[in-house]
Amino acid sequence: MSSRPQLGPKPRLGYTQSRLERAAERRPDDAALARLAANAQAGAYVIGGELIVIKKATPLNEPLFTLDEARALGPTGETVFLGLLGSAGRFGVGIQPASAEALKARGDEFLVTDLRSIAVHGLVDNEHLPPIAEAKAVLNWHLRHRFCPNCGTATQAVQGGWRRDCPSCKAEHFPRTDPVVIMLAVAGERCLLGRSPRFLPTMWSCLAGFIEPGESIEDAVHRETREEAGIACGRVVYFRSQPWPFPSSLMIGCHAVALTHEIVVDRQELEDARWFSKDEVATMLMRKHPDGLTTPPPVAIAHHIIRAWVDNEIGFD
Repeated sequence: MSSRPQLGPKPRLGYTQSRLERAAERRPDDAALARLAANAQAGAYVIGGELIVIKKATPLNEPLFTLDEARALGPTGETVFLGLLGSAGRFGVGIQPASAEALKARGDEFLVTDLRSIAVHGLVDNEHLPPIAEAKAVLNWHLRHRFCPNCGTATQAVQGGWRRDCPSCKAEHFPRTDPVVIMLAVAGERCLLGRSPRFLPTMWSCLAGFIEPGESIEDAVHRETREEAGIACGRVVYFRSQPWPFPSSLMIGCHAVALTHEIVVDRQELEDARWFSKDEVATMLMRKHPDGLTTPPPVAIAHHIIRAWVDNEIGFD
């Protein structure tokens, strides 16, 4: 009988299950957005490049500001309409990254840190993570797309921050999401995990890679697994997805049947890759591995892909 430890209740996947209604039909109506912004119930998340500004509080920090409070923190860039929580408007306000760094250096009533740290360490209530991720992704898109790629003219933000228009060639530009496959190749009671040089020294995770133009999800899973680890895969089963605002990706989680077993690591992509037994992976999920090996934290979809396999929730029949 297996001595596999009990993993306990399933954690929540980070940046998902948003309570906001995006209310896209409100975006073209400047007057309606102005009324929402003027309402006393309106709230804003403050983003300065890669940094998020939140108010220090007990027992949990407060990431929501009034719009006046947000705009008083420093010179602002774009303001993005995120959606509605009930009848209350929610917005993302971009401040200059230098202003966020200055607030961080002050270290008084504000906690200024990156979104990964907020999510991993539970620095705010979980309900705030999806709209903060939404705000960060769209505001960072604005920072990177101020000029028209067709003619080079400075563009203007419209529709509540969800489009940039070129006044010269009249092109319309929209935020983009980059699709990424992240997959666990399995062979019976073993799975394939890899290590990126960027990982913490103990961590092993799923393989992943961007989907290329003209490529299906299944083809991308086959290609990336073969390129990074030399493993050929057959059937691919979709698991679930996760927005990943670093800067703006959609992680598409999958499990795949491994058809070959000899690993050939692409050292340009991975530091290492190897097969793990299901029992060993269970100890990694529980942080009880004898050598201290771990999987990614629950905020990341890789944790959930791996756990679903350990929990025998994935079938290929």
